[in-house]
Order: sequence, then C-alpha cells, then structure tokens
Amino acid sequence: MHFKKSFALLIHHPLRPPARLDLINKKESAREAAEEATPAMEPERKLAETPIGGVEDHSDDGEWKKVALLRELVEVQDPDSKEVDDLMLRRFLRARDQDVNKAAAMFLKCLNWRKTAVPNGFIAEEEVETELAQKKLCIQGLSKAGCPIGVIFAARHFSSNRDMHVFKNFCVYVLDKLCASIPSGQEKFVGIVDFKGWGYSNCDIRGYLAVLDIMQNCYPERLGKVYLVHVPYLFMKAWKIIYPFIDNNTRKKIVFVGDKNLKDTLLEEIDESQIPDIYGGKLTLVQ
Repeated sequence: MHFKKSFALLIHHPLRPPARLDLINKKESAREAAEEATPAMEPERKLAETPIGGVEDHSDDGEWKKVALLRELVEVQDPDSKEVDDLMLRRFLRARDQDVNKAAAMFLKCLNWRKTAVPNGFIAEEEVETELAQKKLCIQGLSKAGCPIGVIFAARHFSSNRDMHVFKNFCVYVLDKLCASIPSGQEKFVGIVDFKGWGYSNCDIRGYLAVLDIMQNCYPERLGKVYLVHVPYLFMKAWKIIYPFIDNNTRKKIVFVGDKNLKDTLLEEIDESQIPDIYGGKLTLVQ
C-alpha cells in the first residue's frame, strides 16, 4: 500500500518595518535588520525546550493520555491513521499546543494531503530533476545531538524558471530525505540557509510561502533550528511579507547569523568537524 510507504518516511523512529531601499547602503547588519523587521513579535510563552533534535521525553502522563485520545479520534475518521506511531501524533499535538481537537484536524488534513500530493508514497528523483540539477541543497553532517543537517543555497533558486508543482514536489522530496536521515532517538533536523549572492532574481515569495505551508502543516516539530547566514539587507523587504505566515513555534527556531559570529554561532549546536568548510568548519560539502 503506497500510503504505508509514504508515512514510513514521516514516522522514521527510529522573519519597525524593514528599512527603505535608500537605507540599504547604511552599515547595518542583516541581523539588526531582522530585529527591526519583526517588532510586532510580542514576548511569547516559554515552552520547555528539548535539545535540538532530541526525543528527550518531557512528556507527562497527561500528554500521553492526550496522545491516546488523539489516536482514538483520528482512527475513527480515517483508519489509515493506524499506520502512524505515537511520536508522530505527539508532534501534531505539540504543534497545536496540546489541543486534541485542533491536532486531530491538522493531522487528518495532512493525511489527506499526503495521499493526493504523494500518491506513490514517495517523490522520485525523475520528478524533480530540474530542481536537483541546480544543486541548491546538500544534506550532509550531523549536529551535536545527532540531527541531520541540510544546507540550502538560496542564490541558486530562480523564480523565473520555477514550476510550482515541481518545486512543491522538491520540497517534499527534501523533507522526506531529511526525515529518513533522522536516527533513532531523534525527531528533528537542522537547516542552514545561505543567502550569499542572493538578489531580486532569486526572490520567490510564492515559493517561500509554499515551503512554509508544507513544513509547518505536514512536518510539524521536525525543524530543530534554522540558521540564516550571509543575509543581504535587501532580503528584509521579502522578510516583511513572509514573517506573518510563520507560526510562533517556527519563529523561535529561526536564527539570523552575522558574518562575524558565523562559526561561533554554529559551534553552539554543531561540532567543528561537522560544520561546512565554507563557514569555517572542517566538513567538505559534496554536491
């Protein structure tokens, strides 16, 4: 059954308004610009944090009881729900702040989406050849917690020659690859998005929002942290548009990194041997 193959990949165990263009030449870092671009983000309720990628169990009996209730709800509405494990249901529950009904609605919507978007259970390389040929992503290395690391080169993506259907398939292809790379005892992956060389021709708001929609609604609680590096000041106009679509849980996982602090920031979560050499580490990326 294709559905079973499809979900096996998911349950593997185991951004003051931005400055006007006439301010671009000012000597302000992209990180400072990001802070200016997101003043509306009010202090959020602090949640107990798990080390990036870990499945360290902060669950209490009450949460597992909610997971059991969630399972009852979704299995009644869609028998295929029996194919998923409790960890996956817990991720949906956490993504909806322990609201069982909201988590059930989110999960069932994802279930139906998966059946339609990935009818064969996986996205074959032939379906995303044009995206793969651009060498815009590399999955290589592990964080200190053992999470797979995905490095994205934003300047290699061009909206003018992007086919949305193929691009969405590519997103699923990449997310499935990352999830399949997560070892037992972990649940998350880490991302590094490199904006070096990024300009107007690379800006793709519709594409960015498509990625957000898929990741937040169909792969909840999979992202451990994402580092935005070499971010040009120009990007902040796009960031202003994208930011409202990012949910609170995801916002807390986004880190703008200044060039001066790049290596030191990455070292907080990644050993030097696993940091790509282009960021001061010792790992040679194979593309």
